[in-house]
Amino acid sequence: MSKKDSTYTSKEPDANGFRSYTAEEDQIWADLYARQEEILPGRACAEYLECLETLGLPKNKVPQLPDVTATLTEATGWGVEGVPALISFKKFFRLLADQKFPAATFIRRRDEFDYLQEPDIFHEVFGHCPLLMNPVYADFMKKYGEMGLEVEKSDRSMLARLYWFTVEFGLMKHKGGKLEIYGSGIVSSVGESQYALTPQEEGGPELRPINLVDVFRTLYRIDIYQPIYYVIESFEQLYSLVERKEEVFAAIEEAKRLGPFKPTFEVDDLPENDIRRKIAG
Repeated sequence: MSKKDSTYTSKEPDANGFRSYTAEEDQIWADLYARQEEILPGRACAEYLECLETLGLPKNKVPQLPDVTATLTEATGWGVEGVPALISFKKFFRLLADQKFPAATFIRRRDEFDYLQEPDIFHEVFGHCPLLMNPVYADFMKKYGEMGLEVEKSDRSMLARLYWFTVEFGLMKHKGGKLEIYGSGIVSSVGESQYALTPQEEGGPELRPINLVDVFRTLYRIDIYQPIYYVIESFEQLYSLVERKEEVFAAIEEAKRLGPFKPTFEVDDLPENDIRRKIAG
């Protein structure tokens, strides 16, 4: 995950771990928060909305990572560590295994308010951190990080796809319930939070039940709305996907044997090793 021509600079912390944001940056956070706060009820799953409320992020200014960490640590033992937007796979997996979510510390400019390809602090904290208050989801993230440290380097793209189609762009449908969003790339995006729930016959995406082999065979692009989403029934089901590493490694081998599904988009520049880059429009 090498840095690619970013025009943003990471915010450096002071001795207490706090970072300085301008009044305009605080206002951008406030405007982004207000927009998502209006659109997410009835679209985001109850687990996300409850965790967002419990996490208690400020609505009128960029949150400070030590404050977010304090709340997360008390709830599930997790924390947040400020990093450049793009970090190595090894560091990414190590941080997750150590229950530290790696978060970019800059916030988007006003001219990129609606869409940004690299993750900013709004995506990282508003999108990712609330569900780390959920013990089952938090356990999934830790287990995922541990597995990433064990998988063969050549197979990291498979785990990238699992992260992409769950943590970033996952949908949930409880048994007998309605379709809802939980992926961070959706809940932090005004456009995708509406598109993701659009029926396919009305131009919306294809929905597939979660299956490891299928996920490992599905390519993605970072710069379009997802044509395919995978649907879970619960966070317990999500955790079960990584509970037994032997099953995960066997699914990787089966996916390699079968090869990737034919994508419905151009594939000249797929970021197969880049799970931290898209965000939110």
